Amino acid sequence: MTTSRRFADRKVERFEKNIIKRGAVTETTAKKGQDYPVGPVLLGFFFFVVIGSSLFQIIRTATGGGMA
Repeated sequence: MTTSRRFADRKVERFEKNIIKRGAVTETTAKKGQDYPVGPVLLGFFFFVVIGSSLFQIIRTATGGGMA
C-alpha cells in the first residue's frame, strides 16, 4: 500500500512552511483545548469500579476471607 502523491505533497509543503518559520513553529498541529478524551460518565464509572473493588477487597480481607 503506497501513500498517495497528493498526501505526500501536502506533508512536504507543511514541513517546508515550518522550516521557513524557524523558531515560531508550534509543537503540534492539533488544536489544544480543555476537552477530555473520555466523558464524565465513563470516568465516574471507572472510579466507581476501581474504588468499589478496592473497598470490597479491604472488607473481605478484614473479615478473614482474604486468604484463598
